[in-house]
Amino acid sequence: MGLAELFRTRGWPVPLPVRVHPGTTGPELLRQLDIAPEQVEVVFVNGKAVSPDLAVMSGGDRVALAPPGVPGPYRVLLGFRKM
Repeated sequence: MGLAELFRTRGWPVPLPVRVHPGTTGPELLRQLDIAPEQVEVVFVNGKAVSPDLAVMSGGDRVALAPPGVPGPYRVLLGFRKM
């Protein structure tokens, strides 16, 4: 099941407002949202692509999740071609 399907199944709006404390890590966010780590390849924090293990966020940040298997051209456009 992809992330879009997960959001639909759970009835979550897009974007989904989530409260986080300063310094929340990618793994903490995924646990908070009950999303399996293998479902997320890249986390975008304020437009910057990082691996989920390196992501750090605070309240007010804009965060996006990308699943594994994003096609090559989109990887280039989104800025995570080499990840």
